Amino acid sequence: MDLLLAPIFRLPRRWKRAISLLLDTVAISIAYWGAWVIQVDRPTVFYQEGNWVLWAIVLPITLMMFNKFGLYRAVLRYMGIKVAGAILIGIGTATFTLVMASFFTGYDLPRTVPLLFAMLLLIFIAGSRFFVRALVATAGRKSCEKVVIYGAGSAGRQLAQSLMHGNEYDAIAFIDDDKNLHNTFVMGRPVYSFGHLKHMLNKTDIKQILLAMPNIPRSQKSLILAKLEPLKIEVKSIPAMSDLVSGDASIDQLRDVAIEDLLGREPVAPREDLMGKDITGKVVMVTGAGGSIGSELCRQILMQNPKELVLFELSEFALYSIDSELTKLAKKHDLNVTIKPIIGTVQKSNRVETVMRIFAVQTVYHAAAYKHVPLVEYNIVEGVRNNVFGTYYTAKAAAEVGVERFVLVSTDKAVRPTNIMGTSKRVAELALQALSKQFTKTTFCMVRFGNVLGSSGSVVPLFRDQIRKGGPVTVTHKDITRYFMTIPEASQLVIQAGAMGKGGDVFVLDMGESVKIADLARKMIHLMGLEVRDFDNPEGDIEVQFSGLRPGEKLYEELLIGDNVEATHHPRIMTAQEVSLEWEDFQKLLAALDDGCHRFDIPLVQKLLLEAPTGYKPSSGLCDLVWESCESRAGEKPKSSLH
Repeated sequence: MDLLLAPIFRLPRRWKRAISLLLDTVAISIAYWGAWVIQVDRPTVFYQEGNWVLWAIVLPITLMMFNKFGLYRAVLRYMGIKVAGAILIGIGTATFTLVMASFFTGYDLPRTVPLLFAMLLLIFIAGSRFFVRALVATAGRKSCEKVVIYGAGSAGRQLAQSLMHGNEYDAIAFIDDDKNLHNTFVMGRPVYSFGHLKHMLNKTDIKQILLAMPNIPRSQKSLILAKLEPLKIEVKSIPAMSDLVSGDASIDQLRDVAIEDLLGREPVAPREDLMGKDITGKVVMVTGAGGSIGSELCRQILMQNPKELVLFELSEFALYSIDSELTKLAKKHDLNVTIKPIIGTVQKSNRVETVMRIFAVQTVYHAAAYKHVPLVEYNIVEGVRNNVFGTYYTAKAAAEVGVERFVLVSTDKAVRPTNIMGTSKRVAELALQALSKQFTKTTFCMVRFGNVLGSSGSVVPLFRDQIRKGGPVTVTHKDITRYFMTIPEASQLVIQAGAMGKGGDVFVLDMGESVKIADLARKMIHLMGLEVRDFDNPEGDIEVQFSGLRPGEKLYEELLIGDNVEATHHPRIMTAQEVSLEWEDFQKLLAALDDGCHRFDIPLVQKLLLEAPTGYKPSSGLCDLVWESCESRAGEKPKSSLH
């Protein structure tokens, strides 16, 4: 059948219409003469002049009516209610024309002939079209992957309708938790309970389950995924309702299950009064604007309609990317925001200060940092230079220029740190606390949170890539846990927390429950339709390997130091009372660190960080790559690092 229909579908549109017109001419003629034969049951009907006259009148008028109502513009494979309506109107018109032609011409017409004519016309015109459509659909479905749609609501029905027009998936059934829908049919597909799904998987070659529930809470979706995960079948989801409404995605653009749905953490709607307090109508600057956190901060800030948005970024490509994206976003939402893309490094104080002064910056979000734990352990001087001195130079420039508010994006790794990255971020917090005491006109505050889903270095995209390549999935330790939050939620909370700062505040975001990374890896494997290969299941698909903790890495992240934690008037934001240094003491620490970095004295840098009130307890020995290399060469000293 495919071989027979394929050449016809490849013909030009005008040829297809000509063929349809020819076939309908034959169908109308057969229906007309068939009605006479059934009624009279004698061949003499073909010898009566009146019958031919009526046929000559009805045939062209019927064809004209079919054409007028768009029957020949419809694509056969995608016929729907409109085409059925056109056929019914055309048949009705044809029948009425037959009756009126008989009346005005005076030719005899038995009463049952028009009725028989209408019935036969319906069979030949409508029946033939829908028969061919079903034939084509059935032929196309044979090569499609069989899928089940979870959710028989409006979104599920729209998805099923969309899949019918494609050649990739064949939705053979619905699964729904609503008992009233069980054992019914939706879009011609049966609706079953979840309990029936396992039986279907055993009996039918189902490749995927498609989640079509964009409106349900994330916690409820998490429970559904928890039920599906042991079935070890690939699960995909339709886009979020916000994307569907905005037109950024269509319902058939299936995606991998979002990890935030798997975690079940419900986002809290941002408070608009806090979101716009330090942004709307003001000049806002974001350092590290091209990074994963910095770029999302820029998107959120742009939607609050600042007067100007200054993008400060060292990477030319990252700056170009975020500048282009924000320009399009501003145009799409008709926002009158001036965007200033500035190349620069936070390690050059004069560059930072000049930019702030020239553009009269009022609010700064400092997201520029080196945050990859092992890489900073391998490059200690640059990690300290960027995270400590870069923050200090930027914050001091803000104070001297008269910036109203300075918000530091910090990390949970700054709490009782076991690595240089976390320690350097804790010293950056000390810098802001000291500056807050020295410069009272600028409000300094810092916001700590854990890992964000989808950021550079996040385990989630790494795991997904490893699974697609056939494994193994590498986890550093079987017991390692982490806190997770989505980038948009983290960025919104950073903005809101910054707006609540009074000076020297350390804000901590509620990250929910910590997640065991090994369990996360196994769930991702199962929800991508694969099995974990281990001792109990040697025939599985993907192995989970434990590579050992990396330099500076610890098993459990913390968010607070001490127990002096207070709630704020935001349910996801808390504030902590932290140990701080006086201005003079911090200046001494800074000078000593500067000297140690300048002489590339890595042991001295570590010693200073150990003595500072950071709670630093290294989990591994020094492993700076340049320092190690120099140490291995007897008598050779490393060159000084430049300012």
